[in-house]
Amino acid sequence: MVAAAHRISRGSDFDRTLKTGVRVTTRDLVIHVLPLAGSTNGPGGARDRDVATVGGPWLGLIVSKTVGNAVIRHRVARRLRAAFQQRRADFRIPQTMMVIRARRSTAELSSIELSEQIADALSRRRVREAFDPSDRQALR
Repeated sequence: MVAAAHRISRGSDFDRTLKTGVRVTTRDLVIHVLPLAGSTNGPGGARDRDVATVGGPWLGLIVSKTVGNAVIRHRVARRLRAAFQQRRADFRIPQTMMVIRARRSTAELSSIELSEQIADALSRRRVREAFDPSDRQALR
């Protein structure tokens, strides 16, 4: 399970990740990834200090009523947190914020299937370039 220290809880962090992060779409998820490496100002600056004590990355979830009733939404959120926990080692930069928006079809998926979709999203070219801008030259 993802500890509270690894969850995005401020609305400003959600907005920042959604607006400036890299958006990747999988079959059942919309994932926004925002690496914070090198940032010392704004919301990321306070987070950089936290990394030394609790580490990153941080997760935010958006599970709307279209996914299902409260029981189903909470089940999906638990499975997404478990899937994220399994993939924490896949982040090239620990200081990363990830917001996952669940689609209606996530209600039928297991945490293993969700974990595979997160891994697929992290392996996409746009995300790799966001983690390391110098990869742009190597990837082309």
